[in-house]
Amino acid sequence: MSIKRETLAKLEENFLFAVVRGKTEDDGYEISKATYEGGIKNIEVTFSTPNADKVISRLAADFAGTDMVIGAGTVMDDITARIAILAGSKFIVSPHFDPAISTICNRYTIPYLPGCGSVTEIANAMATGVEVAKVFPGGILGAGFIKDVHGPIPHVELMPSGGVNLENMHTWVNNGAWGVGVGSALTKDVATKGYQAVTETAKTFADRYKEIRSGN
Repeated sequence: MSIKRETLAKLEENFLFAVVRGKTEDDGYEISKATYEGGIKNIEVTFSTPNADKVISRLAADFAGTDMVIGAGTVMDDITARIAILAGSKFIVSPHFDPAISTICNRYTIPYLPGCGSVTEIANAMATGVEVAKVFPGGILGAGFIKDVHGPIPHVELMPSGGVNLENMHTWVNNGAWGVGVGSALTKDVATKGYQAVTETAKTFADRYKEIRSGN
């Protein structure tokens, strides 16, 4: 199995992606750590986090040999993608589709999950080797978008980012989501309860996903 396929398999198995937007480097690291401790194993450190590449490097070193899969989000160009990959990112996510990012990711056999909001964008991304597209903004497109796209293009995998919560996660799963991104919900209580609140919230999402998969 290629490195890219192996990573995609791990990401799919883990299903939940933590979209980490730290206010500082240390904040980004602590949110990531707390999220992992709560059971969400796909960690997407966004480049809106100060020194995101350093956060990624620290996580790669401290969690080497674990089942954490570290990636980078809000990657706006191929230069940033390369920085993230060299820092230790195993996958790259962007809010848009950029052929140059796809090229650099293919060069390093790294999965690229671009944000797509139409069938045309998805098809253009697939033409460059993209296997999983991020449904963005998920809150506007809705879970039905996945089912509609899978009608004519059943072989593309789709992952929503934005608009996913505990109450509607089952709808996304039932409509064929390959994974789901969870963002601000993870950190809503940090200011008052600290990083333990992130762990508790992450566990709630992880437990809910297990319930959905078991048919509850």
